[in-house]
Amino acid sequence: MTVQAKITAPRAPLQGPINRSDPVAPAKPDAADDFSAEEPIDRLLHAAIGTMSAGFSPMGLAEAWFDWAVHLAVSPARSAEIAMSCATEAGRLAELNLSMLAHGGECIPCERALPQDKRFRHPSWRQWPFALYAETLLALERTLDEATCNIHGTTPHHLAMLRFVGRQALDCVAPSNSPLTNPEVLDATLKSGGRNLLTGASFALDDWQRTLEKKRPAGADAFTPGETVATTKGRIVHRNRLAEVIQYEPTTAVVHPEPVLIVPAWIMKYYILDLRPENSLVKHLVDQGFTVFMISWKNPDESDRELGMDDYRTLGVLPALAATLEASGARKAHAVGYCIGGTLLALTAAAMARDLDERLQTLTFLAAQTDFREAGELSLFVDESELAILDDMMAERGVLEASRMAGTFHLLRSNDLIWSRMIRNYLLGQREPLGDIAAWSTDATRMPAAMHSEYLRKLYLNNDLAEGRFVIDGQPVSLHDIRRPIFAVGTEWDHVAPWRSVFKLHNLTESEVTFALTNGGHNQGIVSPPGRADRHVRIATAKPRERHLDPDRWLQSAAYHEGSWWPHWFEWLEQHSGARTRPPARDDRSGSHALGAAPGPFVFG
Repeated sequence: MTVQAKITAPRAPLQGPINRSDPVAPAKPDAADDFSAEEPIDRLLHAAIGTMSAGFSPMGLAEAWFDWAVHLAVSPARSAEIAMSCATEAGRLAELNLSMLAHGGECIPCERALPQDKRFRHPSWRQWPFALYAETLLALERTLDEATCNIHGTTPHHLAMLRFVGRQALDCVAPSNSPLTNPEVLDATLKSGGRNLLTGASFALDDWQRTLEKKRPAGADAFTPGETVATTKGRIVHRNRLAEVIQYEPTTAVVHPEPVLIVPAWIMKYYILDLRPENSLVKHLVDQGFTVFMISWKNPDESDRELGMDDYRTLGVLPALAATLEASGARKAHAVGYCIGGTLLALTAAAMARDLDERLQTLTFLAAQTDFREAGELSLFVDESELAILDDMMAERGVLEASRMAGTFHLLRSNDLIWSRMIRNYLLGQREPLGDIAAWSTDATRMPAAMHSEYLRKLYLNNDLAEGRFVIDGQPVSLHDIRRPIFAVGTEWDHVAPWRSVFKLHNLTESEVTFALTNGGHNQGIVSPPGRADRHVRIATAKPRERHLDPDRWLQSAAYHEGSWWPHWFEWLEQHSGARTRPPARDDRSGSHALGAAPGPFVFG
């Protein structure tokens, strides 16, 4: 039977941040902080500034620079230390240059680069003058780091912002990005007679045309939901204005009685967890004897501008849970949340625990943050100035365009996601084939203005959920009310949800927490099917009221396993499930079959 959910009426514009001195009642906002009180001319001007600055606030950057400059100006000893560091780096470069010219020796730039910096690892970078080019850039990076740390009195957020912007500027002028200073490109040009540059130019033209026509990148069309990805068989059992719920067909004769409901992020499409059969988490779950349900979120448009976080709870998680239990005939479900979907699941579970709603058997959080005080590099883009710019940009269309969100994520890993691809595609003339995860990442979604502003302000900026001020149905919720067993996954190289931030869940609940740390990034670490030789996981369980371990001590004591984290999670789910039984009968008399087969229409929006 299709479950209907109540659709809330459009709400008033978002108010200012909650008063930290009052844990219950929001503070009355000043007129200057009330978004609805802003003059239309000012709003249009701010939106235009944000558009020209790619969505970033130049006022916030100016504030950061002034904070740094004025405190450095009154710190002569620290200024002298920075000047000495610059002189030391210059001396090293001069010594290296003379040594290589006199003796024809080699230099290995990557020895002094950051571990994730792969730009100068090719042997051709060891020769003069290319080694000098690379060492000069690395010396400038080290000087930048030295100049933007330990400035007494300066806000850490401002220093981190200046460091980030400075590194982006240095990346733009890196010798690896020019055909005249990149030895790999020069060698390829000589060997091919310049054909690599002609081929690269054709690739650049094709990509530019695709961008203007708002088409997906070359190769992405090979991964189409329902054809090559998202092919696990299922049907839609519920649909409302915001979400569809997919029930997947069982593949085993008997199944665990408790179903699994997955709440994916709505920043991207749901099928990151149902790619090709060999790396589909959904397919592996079904093959392990679980009845699996998945939320597929609508890609919002201008009519959804007033949808907020609570709408994603009341139109998404709660009706999906009701549909899951009704379709499976179960009393409780295993709930799984990925990324921002995990944050939504956490606040939903806290509200359910507060209201004595016991329909959850366990909770699983995949690369999901609940405490945002150390939320990684994304927090660089979250302050009052930046949020004001975003609010004004979203006011015009009611949504944050997918390209804005994708551009932010790409900047966090600009060497890997921007510059290295441009070098390979446009300078070396080698079109990089897209894999399923890379193709999925181009299938981005928009964000409703109200939800995105609320999410950034209440969670990233004010940390209301972790500190007990997030209000649901008129009352604040606390994660400490949750008593269900928890399985949480962090990934070692996550730039979106750093694992130490995810780990803070240990401090926020009174539940038994099994924490797994896997290698990989935010997506690659989660999509980690068994059989991959390049995967490992550390895992440990903390009982309620056990001695707390900080992340570094936990890292030393957790059990190390080669391979994927998936089998460990499957075993954990089985331990918290009842005895297997026959799969739930498919009831087509209810008319739910009329909603269609998976993957459903929302994924194509």
